[in-house]
Amino acid sequence: MPLEAPNLDDRRYDDIVAEFLRLKPRFLPEWTDCNDSDPGVALAKLFAWMTDLTLYRMNRVPDRVYIKMLQMVGIERIQASPAGAVVRFTPSRDDVAEIVVPAGTQVAAGGDEDGPIVFETTEAAPVLGAPLSAIQVWDGFSHSQATTAAEAEGQTFHPFGPRARDGAALMLGFAGPAPATNGPIHLYVRTAETDGPPPRESRTDPAKVYDLPPPAALVWEYFDATHWQPLTLLRDETTAFTRDGLIVLRGPGTGAKLTARGDVAEPLYWLRCRVETASWEKAPDLDAILVNCVEARQHTTLRGEILGRSLGVPNQTFTLSRRPVLMRKTPETTVTPDGRVVTIRSVALEVDEGAGFTPWQEVEDFHASGPEDRHFTINHATGLVAFGSGEKGLIPPVFAPASGVGNIMARDYQSGGGRRGNLPGGAISTIQSHLPGVQGVINPFPATGGADEESVDAAKARAASEIAANGRAVTAIDFETLALQAGVRRAKALALTHPRYPGVEIPGSVTVIVVPDGDAPNPTPSAYTLAKVATHLDGLRLISTELHIVAPTYNEVAIEADIVTGRTANPETVREDLEARLNAFLHPLTGGADGLGWPFGGNIYYSDIYRLVIETRDILRLSDGQLAIRVNGELAPFCRDIEICPGELVFAGRHSLTLFPEGRG
Repeated sequence: MPLEAPNLDDRRYDDIVAEFLRLKPRFLPEWTDCNDSDPGVALAKLFAWMTDLTLYRMNRVPDRVYIKMLQMVGIERIQASPAGAVVRFTPSRDDVAEIVVPAGTQVAAGGDEDGPIVFETTEAAPVLGAPLSAIQVWDGFSHSQATTAAEAEGQTFHPFGPRARDGAALMLGFAGPAPATNGPIHLYVRTAETDGPPPRESRTDPAKVYDLPPPAALVWEYFDATHWQPLTLLRDETTAFTRDGLIVLRGPGTGAKLTARGDVAEPLYWLRCRVETASWEKAPDLDAILVNCVEARQHTTLRGEILGRSLGVPNQTFTLSRRPVLMRKTPETTVTPDGRVVTIRSVALEVDEGAGFTPWQEVEDFHASGPEDRHFTINHATGLVAFGSGEKGLIPPVFAPASGVGNIMARDYQSGGGRRGNLPGGAISTIQSHLPGVQGVINPFPATGGADEESVDAAKARAASEIAANGRAVTAIDFETLALQAGVRRAKALALTHPRYPGVEIPGSVTVIVVPDGDAPNPTPSAYTLAKVATHLDGLRLISTELHIVAPTYNEVAIEADIVTGRTANPETVREDLEARLNAFLHPLTGGADGLGWPFGGNIYYSDIYRLVIETRDILRLSDGQLAIRVNGELAPFCRDIEICPGELVFAGRHSLTLFPEGRG
């Protein structure tokens, strides 16, 4: 069981005053006036108040001690993670082939009390002057236009037709007058959401997707007014249109000509993706295909920050100005003048030893460091940078640069992250710097994946299970505990289950359901989050275990009731209060009787809902004594508990609550 943090002294103000009054006759028998007007009693209460404050501070110490003990056994609080979003830039002119938006360009959403919510692009983004004006599908027999379906919310289309035969093609038409670019073209593909079983699952790291054989052989081409000519495919994150991601092509340049094709009479520059060999289990279904898109992460890059000057003493520490410090999405490698290879995982830290700034290597600890190793450690949550003792890690030399500002510098690092970056579509709309030729920016889809730093209480709850798991996923609790390390809020492991064969026991198969952090009533993990958890658990499972990571299956719950309130109550205020309580109780992250999230497979008890309604402030009773519950739109039997399938969750839908004061109906 987890070690409880001790309460060093649980006395409070009233306890201290009572103890004084109890001991006073023993030590001061001549003091007989115990009224509040007595100066001595007033002083005693003053000192009791001061002692209460001291005890409060003293009882905060165990948390720090507890965290230090966890660090000694290798358990750290999970740091904040940044939200990710796809942002789309709009050109201000259409007479140029392309405008390049540099990597690291900052875009922002409307601010909160902490200021604007800033995102940075992860790579350079080409913005085409020629807009994508038409989308056609050639299914092998006829053309059909999909432009409207690709632009309309809630509509989907099959890019190669409903059967996706060999020879089918997706055709993209770009309008003039700008010439076709010969630089990169970014196409962002968003696949259609699937409803119902089987849940979306992931067993692969996105970085490894490109090493897997795609389920179809596709050829990209452009039309030169006479023939289709080959295009160079630079990157396909979608694995042949089976998942969300970017497709990056090398543009055709002046080879493409304005022509009319298929059902589109307007002359356009045409690109197409042709199916050479189809082996999809199910024809791809797309929600949208967009140009001028790039990924952005919710963080700020800080450059050239001087941390201070080395004093030449062991175990020196310095603190970065911004935290938490984020890990880089992809570690970078640099080679120093003396031939050392330095891998930059978070902070690019450099020390001027007299011959200019030289990169030092970040390590987890100094256990394997020698006296000549240029190593440092960093606490990503606090931004504390530490150097070695001279025996374990080189001490930074004493040197005063000509600038006189210090010889230890963070060349660059990224800070940010948290739930505040989880934004709805359309929230990111401001470019933080002037970009010639670019009119605006927007995120067409929600930003997801942001999570706050793990709380101390959550770290305590995780510690015992993690120590018991010992870094291996064997039992269901092991899978659940270790899944949380990948940055999700909740996880549920179901042994002997397979997402494609519900209700059938499959030996050796484990399905892990993950719930991310988020403000939505039904938080759903992105494909990246599923893949991140899958990759993390894949290295910890037994070789004989077949692992599946899936999104939760949700049941929408809506309450219907006619409610009588007090005569002086404001019905709208009561309604808001009741809806807030219902939504919180049914929430996957904050719901349930304990407020820790609705239990996986937890049944809905009629009495719990009834009690929650009746106990709401200013509610007197139900007008007819009845309360109705709808699950996924269907009315449940009156006054009956509702069973939820194992592993499934609930979330609050739109309630139908009619309120009227007492005496009016």
